[in-house]
Amino acid sequence: MRVLVTGATGNVGRLVTQGLLDAGVDVRALTRDPARAVLPDGVDVMAGDLTQPSTVGPAMADVDRMYLFPEAATAREVVALATRAGVRRVVVLSSGAVTAGYDTTIHLPVERAVEESGLEWTHVRPGEFAANKLSLWGPSIRAERVVRDANPDSGWFPVHEQDIADVAIAALLQNVHVGNVYDINGPAMISLRDQVRAIAAAIGEEIRFEALSPAEARQVYLAQGGFAAAAADFLLGFTDYDGNPADPDAVADVDPAQFGPLPTAEVVTGQPARTFAQWARDHAADFSDIPGALRAANV
Repeated sequence: MRVLVTGATGNVGRLVTQGLLDAGVDVRALTRDPARAVLPDGVDVMAGDLTQPSTVGPAMADVDRMYLFPEAATAREVVALATRAGVRRVVVLSSGAVTAGYDTTIHLPVERAVEESGLEWTHVRPGEFAANKLSLWGPSIRAERVVRDANPDSGWFPVHEQDIADVAIAALLQNVHVGNVYDINGPAMISLRDQVRAIAAAIGEEIRFEALSPAEARQVYLAQGGFAAAAADFLLGFTDYDGNPADPDAVADVDPAQFGPLPTAEVVTGQPARTFAQWARDHAADFSDIPGALRAANV
């Protein structure tokens, strides 16, 4: 069996790649720039860009199964290439926002393209990535041991990227998951304030939470650049999932506790979902020092 992992250098893709290797699977990794990709020994690394489907075709030769990073604009072309190449199964990295009905333009079109192809499929729908906090809070924690954000008592069920990868690996390797949709969340609701406390405990140093208004936090995110700037309006409630204007005050009115426990990786793996505290311990070096953060960004 050979598995093609697209988005192989991403937070989840790199773990899917390693997990498949550990299982003794022949892995081919697709990345825009193989020269810069830091991937495990034994991986067949090939150049390709999902936004340019013609570059992906060669990587699909002799591939049985594929882990698909979502690119809605080209999903149907990519899936058609996979079908012609003889790929039999596709596992989609999707989003819990599809389940909630918020996402109709980003992940849902990828799911539909795969379902309508006639290939075997499984959709993995993670909720909020715990790893987002590396981009949002990492710079100020490393530099000042402070987090500046809005709504400190709001929260959600952030999921460890390893839990997402473990479900994707199982879906790629085990036939029982074909045709299933898995929502993957963290095991418990945790407020932003308590997330900061968990990171502080992991690095063994105090981190101050400076509560801002949504407008003030937006300016902080925009000035920070990168993912923080790109996601600022959505994360702070100025836009909805599809980018339409929204009311940031509505974010503070949401009580996640009303939803009760959400689905986790345990339904697939049989193992308890990893907590945010465990995620913080796993990434302590990334919050403690700049070299650690750079290592994480380049994996």
